[in-house]
Parts: sequence; C-alpha cells; structure tokens
Amino acid sequence: MAEQAKGKGRTFKLEIITPERLVVDEKIEAAVIPATQGSLGILRNHAPFIGGLDIGVVKYRREGKLHWVACNVGVFEMRENTLRILTDTAERGTDINVVRAQQAQERAQRRLRKKEADLDYLRAELALRRALARLKAAAYEERDPA
Repeated sequence: MAEQAKGKGRTFKLEIITPERLVVDEKIEAAVIPATQGSLGILRNHAPFIGGLDIGVVKYRREGKLHWVACNVGVFEMRENTLRILTDTAERGTDINVVRAQQAQERAQRRLRKKEADLDYLRAELALRRALARLKAAAYEERDPA
C-alpha cells in the first residue's frame, strides 16, 4: 500500500531500441508516443497491442519529471507492462546537437523550395520532419524547470 502511494506501483518499463544501441531502459509512470494513427497515451496495465511509430517525439514521465526522445519511424509493442519501441534512430532531447539539427532543417527546407525535377520530395520532407522532431525534443528539455 505504501509503495503504491509513492507511485512505484504505477510504473511500467520503457525500452527505446535502435539497431546501434539501447537508448532508454527505464521504469516510467506514463508515455505519449507518435503512432502512425496519431498520438497515443500509455499507462501501466495497458492492453497488449502493437503499432507503427511515426517520426516525432516520445514524451515520458519518470519520477514526476518529463523527458523527451526524438524518434524516427519504427514499431512499438505494449505487452506485460513493457512498452518496447524499435526505431531506426532515437536521440534523447538532452543529447541533441541543436546547431546540427537546425542545419539539417535549413538544408531540407532549401531542397523543398527549389522544387527541382529530380528532387526526391518524400526524402526531403522526411528529413525536414526528423530535424523538426529533434529540435522539438531539445527545446522541451531546455524549457523543463525541474
């Protein structure tokens, strides 16, 4: 009873995994993920399911503090109080090089403005979305007063 009062009974495991590394492996209280069907909120004891992850920011609360991770496309699974996210790339907001992300955003915007015949529009648009997600995750981390 006392454990639940402190919030420990409400936690579940979050894993964010890329081909290169395990980015997040923590017990958390809540998460909001950018699913392909829209934002999805997850709490402990959520029904099992799998889905597609869209480019965006995974937001989660651990010990009352919010954290942000910029992610590329991928898949996720919620099963037995473990939310597992498999994605091509993921970066904690605290680890993002903001200057590099701004440069990537500017490059993608320049390519999209040129509208050249041989432009791979989808690739440029996805690059822009990834840069914007990285900037968003970094900005949230900077604003967090905790």
